[in-house]
Amino acid sequence: MHRAWTLVGTLFLAGSVALAQPSADLSSLEQRLDDAQGAYSRVENTVTASERTSLERELNEMRDELAYLRVKSRRGERISDRESRDLTERIERFMTRTNARSRSTSGRRAIPVSTELDVRLQTSLNSGKQQVEDPVEATTMVDLYEGDDLLVPAGSRLTGYVAAVDPATRSDRKGSVALKFTRLSVNGRSHDVQVSVTEALESEGLKGEAARIGAGAGVGAIIGGILGGTKGAIAGILIGGSGVLVATEGKDVDLPVGTVLRVRFDSEVPLER
Repeated sequence: MHRAWTLVGTLFLAGSVALAQPSADLSSLEQRLDDAQGAYSRVENTVTASERTSLERELNEMRDELAYLRVKSRRGERISDRESRDLTERIERFMTRTNARSRSTSGRRAIPVSTELDVRLQTSLNSGKQQVEDPVEATTMVDLYEGDDLLVPAGSRLTGYVAAVDPATRSDRKGSVALKFTRLSVNGRSHDVQVSVTEALESEGLKGEAARIGAGAGVGAIIGGILGGTKGAIAGILIGGSGVLVATEGKDVDLPVGTVLRVRFDSEVPLER
């Protein structure tokens, strides 16, 4: 009898752990949907009545999709990677189109606030070796478009420095590194930026990226390169407040050259025409 209850308890705990990750994914989707609502609010009074109706209908449909996923999660049903990815991509496409409308009505070119972009580290990072103010460099992985306008070509350079570092110790304190990216170089011109890290991702490498890019032009049209030739979050690396990278299990953060970071622009970046 005791053994049976132990087995039930184990299964219950396993189920609880399995549900934790979808909850985190849903919170991220909810944040991105809030961003999409904000993008719509900026153009609501500048578009035609038919465009307004179309945008509002799409927003409502995406909210309904998110509500459906939340119901599945509460029932203990598994949310597939495809369901989460499809809604993410739909939100990003909505933001791309909406931000393009905003740009066309204002006559300005800019990277919108909350834009996410995948970049590849050109500097290795290790919380046991790095020092504060060590330079950090990364390059963008895919073209960043707003509508049909190429804002940031692939290979553009993002630079910054180590803002804080905390090595792991024998007492199992977790290693951490805080990065601050401050400059973006686009077509030979440098721009001040405020960029934070939102995720550390495993790369599929050049072969994997080439396969995705060759699959169709739509890859480059997804804002921030959400596909970007990546597999998913790196095991053992968490993103804390203000984009701090934290290692689990008392280890040091160790990210080699080529690691992919997903970053978010925390302020609008005006660009020259």
